[in-house]
Amino acid sequence: MSDFNIWLSPPDLSGNERKYVSDVFDSNWIAPIGPHIDKFESKLGLFLKSKNVVALSSGTAAIHLSLQILQVKKGDLVICQSLTFVGSANPILYCNAEPIFIDSESETWNMCPILLEKAINDSLKINKKPKAIILVHLYGMPAKINEIKEISKKYKIPLIEDAAEALGSNYDGIPLGTIGDFGILSFNGNKIITTSGGGALISSSFEHIKKAKFLSSQAKENTIYYQHKEIGYNYRISNVLAAIGLGQIEQIDKKIKIRRKNFSLYKKYLNDIEEISFLEEPLNFYSNRWITTILVSSQNGFSKEKIIRNLRENKIESRPIWKPMHLQPLYNKYKFYSNNTSEKLFDLGLCLPSGTTLTEKQICKISKIIISSK
Repeated sequence: MSDFNIWLSPPDLSGNERKYVSDVFDSNWIAPIGPHIDKFESKLGLFLKSKNVVALSSGTAAIHLSLQILQVKKGDLVICQSLTFVGSANPILYCNAEPIFIDSESETWNMCPILLEKAINDSLKINKKPKAIILVHLYGMPAKINEIKEISKKYKIPLIEDAAEALGSNYDGIPLGTIGDFGILSFNGNKIITTSGGGALISSSFEHIKKAKFLSSQAKENTIYYQHKEIGYNYRISNVLAAIGLGQIEQIDKKIKIRRKNFSLYKKYLNDIEEISFLEEPLNFYSNRWITTILVSSQNGFSKEKIIRNLRENKIESRPIWKPMHLQPLYNKYKFYSNNTSEKLFDLGLCLPSGTTLTEKQICKISKIIISSK
């Protein structure tokens, strides 16, 4: 069964997206560059309180450019969170570098600061200082960014914040993606705002963003003819997709409010089920609640797999949380610092429908199906 009546996180194009795309067609700015890119980047920058933003073809491209700007090369070590989507890790291999994977802590499900520091010290013992740390804010929940930022500064290792799932989340009022040396966003079709496909790179350094714009446009030199001195990439977002993004970013506050309400409604209907637990916000942590996730304790015939099956039979999409990188065939040969948290989360974790068009009636229905799976 591939068609669902309720999807996990479908796109919601209910703003001025059609108007802005029509503007693009009317002005014939169909080519990759165009004024809507500048407007989209400007709106993103205002929302993030950051002047230095470049819109790209994907979040993965943004991570790759970050590593390129940091001159990560063959044989270098890059530390990465294990519990994440593969797009967080693949750019390490694009650079022919070697990933070191770090397990999660149970409070936010993100990178464990204790294991991070252990991995750094072990690397220093063999005279191989890691070139970068890729931290992920999973499902919109801020990682222990303050602790990890301090470790990054202590060892002078650049920090890349993978905020692909966390636009609108913040730590102590500071937008995620703006705390590290680099921040990345994704505007894939299932994200809190979408450009169909797309992403962005953020940095406090104007020079870093200037370099990213250069590399993302095939590294073309500033000449009337096409001249290239280094390898570049076709990573810039198109003006058409930026027009969609412009309509989306105008509604970001509304979308966050709805996603957070979805989480609260699931808690309302499922909070009394002892086999189910939710990921709560620690003090000063603010999540956009991009996806509502639960942990399902397998007991009394209750299980994550049974819930997924029962929801699917009712044409409702749900999914297990991300399978950790250290369990993936592509990455299981690389060093992994473990405390067993991410494997437990993968065994028990379930993502529930969380789109901004979801109604309370639908959430009530989903919750009843979950309860009936006992």
